[in-house]
Amino acid sequence: MGKPSEVRVRVPGSSANLGPGFDTLGLALSLYDDVEVAVAPDGLSVEVAGEGANQVPCDDTHLVVRAMRTAWNIVGDAPSGIRLRCRNAIPHSRGLGSSAAAAVAGAVAAVALSGRDPQLETDVLLQVTAGMEGHADNAAASLLGGLVVAWETPGNTAERFHAVKLDAHPDIHPVALVATVESSTHTTRGLLPDRVPLVDAAFTGSRTALAVLALTQRPDLLLPATEDRLHQGYRRPAYPESADLVDALRERGVPAVISGAGPTVLALTTDGVLPADVDTTGFAVRPLPVDATGARVEIT
Repeated sequence: MGKPSEVRVRVPGSSANLGPGFDTLGLALSLYDDVEVAVAPDGLSVEVAGEGANQVPCDDTHLVVRAMRTAWNIVGDAPSGIRLRCRNAIPHSRGLGSSAAAAVAGAVAAVALSGRDPQLETDVLLQVTAGMEGHADNAAASLLGGLVVAWETPGNTAERFHAVKLDAHPDIHPVALVATVESSTHTTRGLLPDRVPLVDAAFTGSRTALAVLALTQRPDLLLPATEDRLHQGYRRPAYPESADLVDALRERGVPAVISGAGPTVLALTTDGVLPADVDTTGFAVRPLPVDATGARVEIT
């Protein structure tokens, strides 16, 4: 493909961990950021509408811009100037993968503007985006769509991050309960211990394996498959209301988890309906179907 002068990229948000799959499981959700990037003779222009407007920087430190420049350092062909327009629907600092989506949007746009087909450059795109995040679960879900299993090869700088896309079972209908308050991934990670009891590690490992089966073939097993003893309990002080909501939903048979680093709660329902007696005050209830496609690019 030739080098285009303008591209549009649509990237889904995501939920990571899904209970026991800490830094491993990710699920793309139908909530999108849209990015338009045009080549300019010089300089940088950044416009942001929607989520994060008037909060995120509009200079070289903008996450989409940083991702573009990181990708161009690998694939080359960086233009002299950039005109960037972002229309964001993914809430920031809520556990729905907004930073990963921004990184994916920038990297995909850069690869497309360099004249390459992003669908043929997924390995490069994953290294760029997961490298910016420090883990691949959200980035892989936004990039590939569907359910992803991600892992890391420590010490391998060329191909450090890996992910495999799986098809989520069609009977799974996620419902996000988006908290009105924000949460910092850095803060919640700081609550995690360096070591956990062997019995808890073994328990969570078994549930992670079960989660892959439940999410792809046996949604009837989602309640036990989403049990976790590795991270959610330790992070409870950072989002007590979200943890209480998870407990209330699970007590009523709904497979509910903290979405990523929180504070959003994700209910992995099979009918898209939540129990009427659960108090969702302070949370916006949003059915978010699984996005099966991942990042999409349009040459304009």
